[in-house]
Formats: sequence, structure tokens, C-alpha cells
Amino acid sequence: MGWLSGLWADVRATPVAAALELGTVFASAGLFLALVVALAWGPPPRGPTALWAAIVAVGAGVAVVWTVLVPVYDRYG
Repeated sequence: MGWLSGLWADVRATPVAAALELGTVFASAGLFLALVVALAWGPPPRGPTALWAAIVAVGAGVAVVWTVLVPVYDRYG
């Protein structure tokens, strides 16, 4: 149980970073599942265009968070 208490102490010390990292893990898992479903249904001409657009939008959002917002928060936050 020692590693769990250490992890909880880290989360309490940096709640913003923990929320970003946990959100990224959930977004990545969701993207993977959505990609598997979208590939099973087929490419955009046959498959659901909205699902493909959502995959691209969420992936781009995660990339923007980690390449733009996190460095700005680290510098000025």
C-alpha cells in the first residue's frame, strides 16, 4: 500500500498535472476504442464520417493541450 499512498501524495501536491495526465489516459483509451470501431465500420465514404471527425478532433485537442497549453501553464502558472 506504500506506492498508493505515495501516488496519492503526488496527486495532492500537483492536482492540475494529475488531472491532465489522467484525462490524457482516458482520452487515449477512448481514441483507441473509437478507432477500432471506426476501422470496423470502414473508411469515411462508407463509415460514419462524424466518428472519424471526432477521432481527429479529440486527437488534435490532446496534441494542443500537451504542446501548447502545458508549456504555457508551466511557464506562467
